[in-house]
Formats: sequence, C-alpha cells, structure tokens
Amino acid sequence: MSVTAISRWHDGALHPVEHCDLTTTPIVVADSWLVTDGSALAIGLHRARFLASAPDAERFWDAAIEAIPRAGSWFPRVESHSDGRLVFRLRSAPEPKRAAVLATWGGPDPRTVPSVKGPDLEAMLRIRTAVQAVGADEAVITSPEGYVIEGAYSALLWWRGDILCGPPEWLDRVDSVTARSILTLAAALGRDTHEEALTPAELDGTELWAVNALHGARIVTRWIDGPELAEKPGRLEQWRTRLAALRRPL
Repeated sequence: MSVTAISRWHDGALHPVEHCDLTTTPIVVADSWLVTDGSALAIGLHRARFLASAPDAERFWDAAIEAIPRAGSWFPRVESHSDGRLVFRLRSAPEPKRAAVLATWGGPDPRTVPSVKGPDLEAMLRIRTAVQAVGADEAVITSPEGYVIEGAYSALLWWRGDILCGPPEWLDRVDSVTARSILTLAAALGRDTHEEALTPAELDGTELWAVNALHGARIVTRWIDGPELAEKPGRLEQWRTRLAALRRPL
C-alpha cells in the first residue's frame, strides 16, 4: 500500500501536516531519491543540487534525512516553496522498472526553468500523462532544432558501440544525479564518453537508456513513431548491478 506522510519545517523541526492544510504556492526547487533499507545512490549530489537553490535549508535537509526509515523502500521528496515554506514528503517507493517506452512530446517546450528540478513538476506530469494515452511511459522534450534534450522525468543516455553518449551541456536540462553517476562510473572504468546533439531519428540502431533516481537505468524498448533501438544482451544488468554497488547508508 502506498504511504505518503507530509511534514513542514517550522521552528527548527519537522511538523506533520495534512495534505488539505497545505496552501498551493509555486515550488522553487525540489529533489527526490530512492532509499532502500537506509541506503541511497549519490545522496551528496542530491543534497548539493537542492541546496544550490535553497542555500538556507541545511538543517531542514538534515532533519528530512533523519526522518527516513532505515527499513523498506522509500522515495522521499523535499521542496522549497516561493513563500519560504520547506516541505518534506515521505513516500513509499513504486516498484522500479527495467524498461521504458518513449514518445516525442510534440508541443512547445513546457519548461520555465529548465536547469532546476521543481518549478515545472506539474508541467512534466501533464506531458507524461499526454503520451501515456498512446502507450508511452515517458515524454521526450526536444529543442527548437529537434535535438533530444531529456525526458519529462528521465535523463537520456545512449551507446554507440562501447561509447556512452549523452546530450551536450548547452542543451539546458536538469543536472541528473543518476546520469552523472553513470557517466562518472564509465570514466572510472575506462569507457569513452561523448556528447552529441542529435534528433530522435539519429538514435536509430543505438542502445538507449532512460535514467532517473527511482528506476536507475532503464532500457528503452520502443520509441513510438521514432527510431528503431537496440540492446546488447547483459549490458543493462551489469550496469544496474554496478550502480547498486555504489549505494551508501544515509
């Protein structure tokens, strides 16, 4: 059964609140990560990303980490709102998935602050819901030139042979902790990495991964009305195992 407990930071402590008691204000920044039996991947990177936009929230962050149970699977979220409120949501984690189906979002770019996670969460939910109607799990946002940027809730990485690739930095997007962890691991293992700006059609024949904090690395098995994709047997499982080995206690 799904569980969500909401707390608000007030007078130096987290206080439980009901969802109906929360006023609706814009989110300035948010962050979420998977916790399994008290361990998480790259929690320091999540902390740095959140505090970059909420620099006065160190004590709130520490209290949120302390409030996460050390048993079970959780997908907590921290939020900083435009009125100064700090909110912590302790959510039970959905079942992680191995694979994903993508579809290109055909409308205008819905992001207002592309490099920050939080302000556009509702817009991302809308476009993902829209592509779910055609059988996709994730909507892919492209640039005005048609270049692949990111998914609504995922970063995208792909393999050209044994070279791990991703979009160039100049395509504004959220700095994905999971993508950064995979690219760092690739470098540590001596794998070549490469940035390239390309359209969905130019991904034809590649092995494409949709990566995020909840699912880790997922193989993209289909891109609706898009490129034909490949999969090297065993590679995804090997890298998912490597990522799991990097998890550390909170």
